[in-house]
Amino acid sequence: MSFWSPQDAAPEVVDQVRTWLDGPDDVRLVVATSGSTGAPKRVALTRDAVLASVAASARRLGATGRWVLALPPTYVAGVQVVVRSLVAGRDPVWLERDGWPDDEGWFVSLVPTQLGRLLDDAGAADALRRAHTVLLGGGPIDPALRQRATEAGIHVVATYGAAETAGGCVYDGLPLDGVAVAIGEGGRIRIGGPTLFQEYVGDPELTARTLVDGWYLTSDAGTLDEDGLLRVLGRVDDVVVSGGVNVPAVAVATRLREHPAVAAAEVLGVPDEEWGNRVVAFVVGDLGLDAARDWVAEVHPRAWAPRQLVALDEVPLLANGKPDRQGLLALHEDRAR
Repeated sequence: MSFWSPQDAAPEVVDQVRTWLDGPDDVRLVVATSGSTGAPKRVALTRDAVLASVAASARRLGATGRWVLALPPTYVAGVQVVVRSLVAGRDPVWLERDGWPDDEGWFVSLVPTQLGRLLDDAGAADALRRAHTVLLGGGPIDPALRQRATEAGIHVVATYGAAETAGGCVYDGLPLDGVAVAIGEGGRIRIGGPTLFQEYVGDPELTARTLVDGWYLTSDAGTLDEDGLLRVLGRVDDVVVSGGVNVPAVAVATRLREHPAVAAAEVLGVPDEEWGNRVVAFVVGDLGLDAARDWVAEVHPRAWAPRQLVALDEVPLLANGKPDRQGLLALHEDRAR
């Protein structure tokens, strides 16, 4: 088998994807993971896996049509936008070049940071109201952000997935047709089905640890309710053990984002001689450490409250719009010197 990787140039990538879809069956698509928590991995997907994802998504959305490309086409969400549009018989609209479509009924994939910024732009918000569906994935979605979109008349569907699952495979908590979701040891989310990747290119050991008995072992923790709806709690390694207490960083960050003076927040653990790890809040907004601790302690154990707050003008982002966790840690180290 051979490999093909999309290039970071939207006009050219459309023709590249079209050629791949019409080409030999043994050419696999290779996309990189975001690298938000470490070195990016190269994920190999068969055409059957990609097309299974496209078909399952269309069935769930109840419609197909033209897609707007607002994400880098080198990542799985971006290349899937191109594939979905081509399968529907339409070239995608490249937002950076063409702007928003004037008509109605199209589709777009965004990450939460993008949606938040677009809602602050009256013209963009008006455009999103004309979309059939806005798929929103790539990280935790604050209920307040989704509520803003709903109140603006925008139809949002929250997705969960990864490059290893050919993109989003769980929509609003419910797995797509053919996708299996289970909770394994330690609450780790496992995913099975026809959309799974084939291997990490050049890393058979990691492949063997991650693809086990037909299941993809994610790095995320979650729960399934009695109706089979998945709730993602955050990354397994997002639990910061500080002073012997397990602190779920995602829950703390979510609470901080609910503060009226906070525009954005991320929470990470950093090594600490006294506590083992120190819970650090990176905050965009007018909020001091004492106020942040009190705010978190109103709804969570006070032991979860951050012990340090780093004020930011903005949260550093990766090219795909996700928060740059490694960048935040590097920023913390620089300020500690």
